Amino acid sequence: MTDQPEMSEARAKGLEKMTEVYGWEMSDGPGDFFGYTVDHLFAEIWNRPGLSNRDRPLLLVGLCIGSGQEDVLDIQLPAAMGNGELDDEQLREIVIFMAHYAGWPRAARLNNQVEAIIGRRNKAAAKAAAAATMSCAGSGSPTASQALTSS
Repeated sequence: MTDQPEMSEARAKGLEKMTEVYGWEMSDGPGDFFGYTVDHLFAEIWNRPGLSNRDRPLLLVGLCIGSGQEDVLDIQLPAAMGNGELDDEQLREIVIFMAHYAGWPRAARLNNQVEAIIGRRNKAAAKAAAAATMSCAGSGSPTASQALTSS
């Protein structure tokens, strides 16, 4: 028997949508604010028809830039990239576009954020590729370059 009450349908639906949007497993949390975020915002609003899962993050990114809430972008942009909704080129294009509507100083801050996010992703990808290469080399299987030079 468990001490915790059964999770409501709205809570489960909201946590599932948050996991989908952000790309990492979301678990239940305490407090009314968390409850409204999960049960209303993600269970209801993010699941409404009419906007795609790509549309909502784009709107949110524009709103955050325009209102000076760039700190939220450190969560939103990597999540959109991880979900395949935005790539490096599109992020850089957003910076140029926003410079003309939200102002150059905001776009300059955004550009720094975007380049840092891209840099972290590229570094993580290079590290993963190096680990995979080392794994292949350690398994006795030839790497691509070894296979090419031995033929």
